[in-house]
Amino acid sequence: MNWSEHNIARAIARQTLARKCVVLVDNCSWTGHECDVLAVTKDLRIIDIEVKISRADFKADAKKEKWFDRIFQGYSERREVFNTAGRLVGVSSTALYDVQPLVHPRKVWKHYYAMPADIWRPELVDFLPSPASGVLLVREQRNSTTPIAVECIRRSTPAKDAYVLKPAEAIDIARLANLRMWESYRQAEADRDALRRVEPSARACA
Repeated sequence: MNWSEHNIARAIARQTLARKCVVLVDNCSWTGHECDVLAVTKDLRIIDIEVKISRADFKADAKKEKWFDRIFQGYSERREVFNTAGRLVGVSSTALYDVQPLVHPRKVWKHYYAMPADIWRPELVDFLPSPASGVLLVREQRNSTTPIAVECIRRSTPAKDAYVLKPAEAIDIARLANLRMWESYRQAEADRDALRRVEPSARACA
C-alpha cells in the first residue's frame, strides 16, 4: 500500500476515534498549532493526532513550536545600529524569552503519533517530544473488509488539567468540519469532471 497522510488519518478517524468523539477535523489549527486530525471527545476535550510517513519526519517533530512555551522576559539592552558608511541610523533591542518544554500541546487532552508499522522501531521512543505521547501503528490487511488495521502500541497519558471546550467552541469546530465536508464533495466532483474530459482524448490517441 502507498501510505499517505490521508489514508492513515481516515483509518484512525473511522476505527479508533469515531465512537469516542463527536467531531473530527483534518489539518485543523484551532488549538493554535496544526493537528493532522483534531478530535473532540464526548466530554469536549481535544485529542491531537500527528500523522508521519517517514522516520525523518517523525524525528523532526520535536522541534515544532507546539512543544514549547515561550514566556516573555523583557528586552535586551538597547544597542546602536550603524549603516555601511558607519553612520548611526538608530537603536534596537531583542525580545527575550524563557523557553520551557511542554508535556502536552496547548489545549490538548491526549496526543498521539500515527505511522505505518513498517517504519516504527522501538528505539524511536527516545525521539518522542513528550513522555505523554502515544503511538498508533497502521498496517495493510489483505482479504479483509477493513483494509487498514490500527494498533495502539503506546497509550497517551492524558493531561489532568486539559482544556475543556465551551459549547460554543465545539459548535465552531463542528461548523468547520461541516464546511470541510462540502468542500471535499466539490473537489471530488471537479476531479471526476476533469477525468471525463481526459478520457475521450485518451481514447482518440489510442
